[in-house]
Amino acid sequence: MKNSMKPSAQQPMIVKFVETLHTGIRSQALSRCAIGYVLRGTKYIYDGDKRETLTRGDVFYLGIGLHYTENVPENGQPFEQLLFYYSPGELQHILMHLNITYGLNISNDHSCDRCRNRTHVAMPAWSSLRSFFLNTNNYLRDEEFRRDETAESIKMTELIYLIASHEDCCLKSKLLSNVDTARENFEQIIYDHIFRDVSIEELARLTNRSLTSFKKEFRRHFQIPPHKWFIRQRLMHSRLLLISTSKSISEIGNECTFPNTSHFIKLFKKEYQMTPAAYRHRHLTTQEEQPAPVAETEGVL
Repeated sequence: MKNSMKPSAQQPMIVKFVETLHTGIRSQALSRCAIGYVLRGTKYIYDGDKRETLTRGDVFYLGIGLHYTENVPENGQPFEQLLFYYSPGELQHILMHLNITYGLNISNDHSCDRCRNRTHVAMPAWSSLRSFFLNTNNYLRDEEFRRDETAESIKMTELIYLIASHEDCCLKSKLLSNVDTARENFEQIIYDHIFRDVSIEELARLTNRSLTSFKKEFRRHFQIPPHKWFIRQRLMHSRLLLISTSKSISEIGNECTFPNTSHFIKLFKKEYQMTPAAYRHRHLTTQEEQPAPVAETEGVL
């Protein structure tokens, strides 16, 4: 079950998700950034071989692109989380308003390996931020608030203020990195084509850049060359399908843009030091020690 507000296209969106069942790992491609808060239960965010665990009171950021998450109810009680969605344009408008109206001067010198090249971060919410989310949760019980775009916009502005005025941290760093609208447009085009058979030349054209300029900017955003990055993203998705579906190796290869099964197996083994079949078998034999995902769905985060 989920409760959500339906503001106009220009407004941020606040959503509360309530899940009573453990539905396993899910993938979702975000076209907007999200800041969330875990009200109850456990949330896992997957990043390659790593899994980050979030519990009640943790705040998290999810950037534009593909994410793998898992929401686990707690002791018979449903999993609950709040999510604030926004675009870089909306964020820029709010930050400008805070600067002009309240003289908020925003700076950020934070940089660390934990957040520098990742599309998500998570951390315990500080006291004022925790109070803000609990207060918002109470507001969402009011039908009038859920229909009030102005009230929603005020809450979004309050959230941005609490983060932007806080001491430098991973969450603040990620938030402020979203102000670059040009970066958003470039990255959104890239993420939209992860599973499409498209050439680097075509991507350069779609982003209105020369091939040389495209390759340089791609490295600036993703730190590795385009061809290697696309293969890695597709292999990461194939790994999820191997452990969360009963699809054949060839079906998974096709779905992840590897129509040649032998080539898919070769690339997978090079990346993970084992074949897709061996990876699936290893997961099945150790699933009692790991979370038990079910069929992949495009679902809530």
